[in-house]
Amino acid sequence: MESKSFAIICRALIVSLIVFSFQSASAGMIGTDRLTGLGSAQADRTHISELLAREDVSRQLQALGVDVKAAQDRVAMLTDDEARSLAGKLQSAPAGASSEWWIAVAIVIVVVAWWFWGRR
Repeated sequence: MESKSFAIICRALIVSLIVFSFQSASAGMIGTDRLTGLGSAQADRTHISELLAREDVSRQLQALGVDVKAAQDRVAMLTDDEARSLAGKLQSAPAGASSEWWIAVAIVIVVVAWWFWGRR
């Protein structure tokens, strides 16, 4: 009798573990700007405007024929999603002239191998 009730309890526990394991909750800390959604768009616009205000960026824009004032006006007119997307692209862009350094390394390896092969 005791083993029969033990088996029923075990089966009930197994079924409950299978059924209730799919309903999980997670908790974590979030910032107020993420909670409201308003601060992040303004922060993204501020970040983009600060980048446009840098001297090296403004020189590069002028060299490309873009008026810095016009670019800042366009940033002010961006929607929240556009500002978030542009700020994300600027954050993930590589800092440097080029990420194609492997081409130079490959050329150096080929030249060195050709030089050693030619000496034999």
